[in-house]
Amino acid sequence: MTLAATDFINLEHRFGAQNYKPLDVVLSRGEGVYVWDVDGHRYLDCLSAYSAINHGHCHPKILAALTEQAARLTLTSRAFRNDQLPLLYEELARLTQSHKILPMNSGAEAVETAIKAVRKWGYEVKGVPEGKAEIIVCANNFHGRTLAVISFSTDPDARQGFGPYAPGFTIVPFGDADALEAAITPHTVAFLVEPIQGEAGVIIPPQGYFARVREICTRHNVTLILDEIQTGLGRTGRLLAEEHEGIVADVTLIGKALGGGFYPVSAVLSNTDVLGTLKPGQHGSTFGGNPLACAVARAALKVLTEDGLIENSATRGAQLKARLEALRSNAIREVRGRGLMLAIEFEPEMGGARPVVERLRQRGVLAKDTHVDTIRFAPPLIITQDEVDWVADQIEAVVAGL
Repeated sequence: MTLAATDFINLEHRFGAQNYKPLDVVLSRGEGVYVWDVDGHRYLDCLSAYSAINHGHCHPKILAALTEQAARLTLTSRAFRNDQLPLLYEELARLTQSHKILPMNSGAEAVETAIKAVRKWGYEVKGVPEGKAEIIVCANNFHGRTLAVISFSTDPDARQGFGPYAPGFTIVPFGDADALEAAITPHTVAFLVEPIQGEAGVIIPPQGYFARVREICTRHNVTLILDEIQTGLGRTGRLLAEEHEGIVADVTLIGKALGGGFYPVSAVLSNTDVLGTLKPGQHGSTFGGNPLACAVARAALKVLTEDGLIENSATRGAQLKARLEALRSNAIREVRGRGLMLAIEFEPEMGGARPVVERLRQRGVLAKDTHVDTIRFAPPLIITQDEVDWVADQIEAVVAGL
């Protein structure tokens, strides 16, 4: 029996928890920048699974690494060593100049790991009294949806109804270095921040903000944690978004694209001081650092660097941003972005971005609305010049009809 799109949607409604509101397109196949639904319609993917598919769908080199490793060894747990994890450590350290690496599975797990590690560093190295560690975060942040993370979220949908909340977090405005410095106390162990706030609508801080943040954190002996789970690995036109201001974080969180679109894998990259406080039994994951994930991540990093994806992100991102900025419409409030991480924010009186997303879907472009009035555009980093122009043409046609 062949199921229609409506059959799949009805099954999902009947048996699935309603914690997402996806577009009603049922995808069944992907290749490169394109995906196809169950009815055979083709779309250009301009979300890339929130940057998890930076390399494009089903990249053949990463697929080959996955299948080869899957036929050899998939999981050992960390009770035993495997021959892929040390190689991933070495390659990641060389690429990012990290001293220590802790592998996990999801981005949220990487964030939780960093929270635990910097608290321990605060107690054992900085000398903060036990139980008093404070971490500063930014308003409108998105670091996942675990209980610790939603404890410092300012998004009512993510937070409301899930208390009691974990203590130890202070919220300051994003992009305000003076507010950061004013919030620091002798108990402050870290500042956790996204280089660009993706879920908030691709919000970019003022130029020079992160240079000041780095100086402030160094002067106050506060660990700077950059959540590069969405911005990292080429998305903004650099390997890491921190490079745009020439700074180096004490702890960097990566994930999503590290799995090449095939397998969940994340990592905490750190100086020796922070991760050096962890001892056996104090943190871990059965699947973290498994050989299948490591083989996939190694292939993903190789494709990213050897196939010019980072450089293409910078070039094609500038091309798409220029096309979006050339749009002439009273419906558009702002265009913003860096590399292939872009957004259009519409005027509130337009009635929200969701109808625009639906019209784009009808023209073969899949994008995502966020925070009511904004659409994010984040196609795979392999997108070509002609494909960027085609996407821009579809956006221009939809905007012209508003």
